[in-house]
Amino acid sequence: MGLLIASDLDRTLIYSAAAMQLGEPVRDPVCVEVYDGKDISFMSPVAVENLVALAGQVDFVPSTTRTVEQYRRIRIPGLAPRHAITTNGANILVDGEPCADWADSVDREVADCASYADARDVLGAVMAQPWVTKVRSAEDRFLYAVVEPGEVNKGWFCELEVAVAGLGWVLSLQGRKIYAIPSGLTKEAALAEVVRRVGASTVVAAGDSLLDRGLLEAADVAIRPAHGELEDQGWTTPGLIVTEQSGGRAGEEIVERFRDAVPAPA
Repeated sequence: MGLLIASDLDRTLIYSAAAMQLGEPVRDPVCVEVYDGKDISFMSPVAVENLVALAGQVDFVPSTTRTVEQYRRIRIPGLAPRHAITTNGANILVDGEPCADWADSVDREVADCASYADARDVLGAVMAQPWVTKVRSAEDRFLYAVVEPGEVNKGWFCELEVAVAGLGWVLSLQGRKIYAIPSGLTKEAALAEVVRRVGASTVVAAGDSLLDRGLLEAADVAIRPAHGELEDQGWTTPGLIVTEQSGGRAGEEIVERFRDAVPAPA
């Protein structure tokens, strides 16, 4: 029995070049993702060093809305987590490979929500707007869209919220991306299964978006950065720790809080 740390990735531990500088600038950020030949995601070198040391002591479980393919692009030097949660809880990876038995459990959990095919038809029509530059499938589990924020008609968000709610799905706005996800598809359900498998007695979790809310509520220690969707909504929960800084410096703070939760050697 021991400690398990579950953390969202994007805008919690890893950042785009722009988001990295939301607060006090980070010097010499470490590239942790390359896509189409471009460096696109970064971490503070201090956060990398401390996270790698921490992962050698406790179970560290990345918990992301990224698909398996998108998650596999991330390369944090010196870090190779045994377990990971991807696709907002649709997958539990063990040594990088999805567990088929968990996928069956997910199918049962989302059975009361509208199917992906039905949601694609309904939301595809609503998302057909000039300010929506992309609409993508996440492994046929949910949809996400990329928008141009300065061009969005504000009334459109209300229309989208109504359409998503009618499907029994939930909506999350994260920067330029909008996620529409079945309400039964959650990171916290996958986390509970990982906790059961490893026999953890204490959970520390971190995240910045609405999709991380359940993860934080389920944890013994919950941490969120002073930026992001939850910050914008003023969201809180008993005992919540909010970082003092934003951007890449918040990532450093979060890892430091993880370290604080590790029991001192006897």
